Amino acid sequence: MTPLTREECAKLDTEDPLAGFREEFTLPEGVVYLDGNSLGALPKATPERVARVVEREWGADLVASWSTAGWWDQPRALGAKIAPLVGADTHEVVVGDSTSTNLFKTLVAALRQNPDRKVVVGESGNFPTDLYVTQGVVELVGATERRVAPGEPDLEAALATGDVAVVVLSHVDYHTGTLRDMAGVTRLAHEYGALVIWDLCHSVGALPIELGACEVDFAVGCTYKYLNGGPGAPAFTFVAERHHASARQPITGWHGHARPFEFSGEYVPAEGASHFLSGAQSLIAAAALEVSLELWSRVDLGQLRAKSLALTDLFVSLVADAGLTLVTPLAEERRGSQVSLRHPDGPAGEAVVRAMAERGVVGDFRQPDVLRFGFAPLYLRHVDVHDAAMALVEVLRSHG
Repeated sequence: MTPLTREECAKLDTEDPLAGFREEFTLPEGVVYLDGNSLGALPKATPERVARVVEREWGADLVASWSTAGWWDQPRALGAKIAPLVGADTHEVVVGDSTSTNLFKTLVAALRQNPDRKVVVGESGNFPTDLYVTQGVVELVGATERRVAPGEPDLEAALATGDVAVVVLSHVDYHTGTLRDMAGVTRLAHEYGALVIWDLCHSVGALPIELGACEVDFAVGCTYKYLNGGPGAPAFTFVAERHHASARQPITGWHGHARPFEFSGEYVPAEGASHFLSGAQSLIAAAALEVSLELWSRVDLGQLRAKSLALTDLFVSLVADAGLTLVTPLAEERRGSQVSLRHPDGPAGEAVVRAMAERGVVGDFRQPDVLRFGFAPLYLRHVDVHDAAMALVEVLRSHG
């Protein structure tokens, strides 16, 4: 596409149906933030909501807030707010713990669902924590890990052996920004008798997700990136309804009990995805997430996706001749909401990212040679993307 001028970008911003959301975030003056795929910006309403939990619900009402403020039901209430963002029913999603913990729970549960098979398939380029958790689980239960090369060409070969219990993949690859074919991969895995766990950390809040329509088995995701829940925000777990009666997770704490206040000596799982809860959660962190999810309830995901593609298209067109290699797929159906660019001099790319930060453009660098930029459509404008691209071009020129 022909690169747009800044004036043309400004015109697009006046026509943007999502433009009003920018005013609901705290954004530092003079900064273009392209790292929302690592930590989202702060919603302006969050500090007041967190203060109310600390000062009123905890400080004044104390233990009564477990019922009067809805503390006990927060994991389910927040899960119900996330459900529309991932194409799930409200009773299929709960919020709590970290992505790593939730991946551990769902992976053990999936292996138990497929007891005659002992192989977990993952991708060698997946986010390291997903690989580490998988290593820990297979060691714990006596299973085997099998890694396929980045991308999907050899996935069918890995499945065709007939011994795969579960496949663990990221919906959007954190390193390259590649968007996976969720429906196609899930269908392929099911054809070979395997279950699928999807990591949604880099897709939830960036594009529409249809877990139900794709017949996904389990999914996990974080809320501090595109969902703007804040550092340390709780993660979420999706468990398809068809697995509710039989799936069993390994950390059977009292918050996942069917009748927790009877204090029985025997564990009885709660109904729905609630039995994937374990212990008490951080209610302060949950309050921050609640604010963001209330904001997200007003977002049209179709408009979000359209703007995401427009912003990434714009950035790619403006830096096309800058001497970097595009890693992120150009095809819209294969692209998340980030752009990854490879620097020809490897580690020198990190100096470029630092120099951009000095100019007020925040991105990040991933070893060994990738400059990574995330595009959060709710608070990024077309002019921001134009300015960021021009800053990158200028920095590259100045670095020879």
